Parts: sequence; structure tokens; C-alpha cells
Amino acid sequence: MIVQQFDVPRRHKVDMEVPMRQRFEEYIFGLQEEIITSFERLDPNAPTFKRDSWLRAQGGKGVSGIFSVPPPGDASPAPQTVLEKAGVNISVVHGMLPPAAIKEMRADHSSIPYEENTSLPFFAAGISLVVHPRNPHAPTVHANYRYFEITEKATEDEGTGKVIAWWFGGGCDLTPSYLYEEDARHFHTTLRNTCNQHGEELYPAFKKWCDEYFYIVHRQETRGIGGLFFDDLSTETHARLSDDVERPRSPEEIFGFIKALGNSFVPSYLPIVERRMSMPSTDQHRRWQLLRRGRYVEFNLVYDRGTRFGLKTPSARIESILMSLPETARWEYMSDMGSDLESEEGRLVAVLKQPIDWAGLEKSL
Repeated sequence: MIVQQFDVPRRHKVDMEVPMRQRFEEYIFGLQEEIITSFERLDPNAPTFKRDSWLRAQGGKGVSGIFSVPPPGDASPAPQTVLEKAGVNISVVHGMLPPAAIKEMRADHSSIPYEENTSLPFFAAGISLVVHPRNPHAPTVHANYRYFEITEKATEDEGTGKVIAWWFGGGCDLTPSYLYEEDARHFHTTLRNTCNQHGEELYPAFKKWCDEYFYIVHRQETRGIGGLFFDDLSTETHARLSDDVERPRSPEEIFGFIKALGNSFVPSYLPIVERRMSMPSTDQHRRWQLLRRGRYVEFNLVYDRGTRFGLKTPSARIESILMSLPETARWEYMSDMGSDLESEEGRLVAVLKQPIDWAGLEKSL
């Protein structure tokens, strides 16, 4: 891994002649800085995020925006920052896609040509973030928005070959330790309202997909209270969306949808943190928070496709992949916390066993 400082591209006015890969890259670099700046303004006395720029020897670059606080010494007081650990990361990579990966991708993208011994160039860019606040009453959040492209092999006169397949994916989800319906409604309603500007089928379809994806099978519960999850958004038919309903279909429309979701992150999440970051908490609250973080670790290491793919990838940037894990977690043998459904902890467990339509609940109130 070669580490180097480089200039981050700035966003410019939409130019239809600028390749989508360049426009998406510029958008996510700008979004990363906006999100990091919002957290730094929220807690101006805390250390700033570390911006770690890197280059990938096999092709590509990125910037990892990391927040962490050094552990206190024996005589030092515990840190009082709003965030305990956070990462807002950008990855922009390219290379050759092996035949086995091409064959698997053809299930959702029939336009990709496949020959048993032929690799194809690929480009992948994305922003991925996870935020673990310190206060047990403030929820963890995760978001990811990405663009993937496969091209023909370029001739000597071409910089990039003709695009033969492309798609967008992403999502955003909330993982509280303590359930506050006001927060759940705010988060989901913000996402629903953003989706509805691009088609009213998007939110219910992607909310359901999120509940299914972030399910911890061996615990028989979801990781959190959901949000959105989607993949393979392109001009092609989509398995989760009807052909005859309003939805983004062209590259411009889908890119507009992705930008709207990315821009909705700060208003969907920061008001929740502002409400909860100064709430009083007890040792029991902290114990439960660490137990819930243990569940977070279990999902990410056992089921999450991105984490598992990254750990299997040669020369992968492991520090960035494991950025999503909390600084501290806890496991207890046969813990009884959460078993009393009338307790604060039990209320959360109940909704993890049976997901709720939070945006619909907001509508009915």
C-alpha cells in the first residue's frame, strides 16, 4: 500500500459529457467533507477527524476520514467526546474483474459478456460510513452509496473502454441500543420523503430489503431498526421493483436519486444525536450498549457481504474494512438483559424480532 497526499476533486456543474465515474467520484468526495464537517461542528472541542489519503498499487485511491480518541491513562479522566469511534471513507478503485466474478454478476446484469478465460476492466467507487456515539442513548448509524462499472478492454488510443454494464447501490440504517420512537420516526420519515420524490415504490421495497439483509440469523433478530438497502439499480429490469411504476431509470435519474439520499444523511441523523448526546446514563445503560455492539460485530463479520468480500480480497486495505467495528463490545454467557419485555432493553428487542413501519406510524399519528 502506497500512502500519499493528493488533491480531492471539487464538485462542478453537471456536464452530460463528463463520464459518470468522474461525476460520482467528485460527488462522494464532496459529501464526505460535508459529513465530517457536520460532526466536527457538533462537537468543536473534540479532536478533528484524521484524513488519511492512500493509493492502491493495483489501481485506485481513497481517503479514510477517521475519528477516534486515545485511551485515557491511569490518572486521566475518561474522554467526554460525543463520538466514540467513526469512519467516513471513500474508495475509488479499478482493475481487472476475473471470469468467476463476471459469471456471478451476470445473474443481475445480462448485458455483461462472459467467456471462461476472459477478464474485463472494472471501476468501483463508494462512500461508506459508520458512526458509534459515546452515549448509550444515541444510536449507531451506517450508510453506503456506490457505483460500479464494467467496460470493454480499451484500445491503445482509448483511456477507458466502452461501458458495457453499470449500476448503483447503497443504503442507510440505524442501530440504537435504546428505542426512542421519535428518533425512529424521524430517521425513516426523512428517508421515505427523499425516496418519494423519485417514486413511491422505492421506500417500501428498499425498507423491506434492509430488514431482510441486516438480519442476524443465529440470533433471530435484526441488527437495528432498519432504513434502506438496495443494489443493482440501472436501466435493466430490477427483481425488487415493478416495471410499470414510476422509478429512476436513466443514468441521470438514478444518479439524482443517489445524490438525494446522500444529501439526506445529515438531516436524518444529526438531529437524533443532538437530542441524545447529553442524556444521563448509568453503568447498566453502558453494559447494554456494549452487548448490542457485540451483535453489531457478529453481523458484520459473519454476514455482511462487503466485509467478507474485502477480507478475501488480496492486498485489501484491512484497516478501512474493519473501520465499521466499534471500539469496545461485550459478550455475556446467557445474559438476561433484554429478556424482560417491559424493560427499556426489552422494548428494543421486541422491535428487532418484529420490524415496524416507522414512516407509516408517523403518518398515522
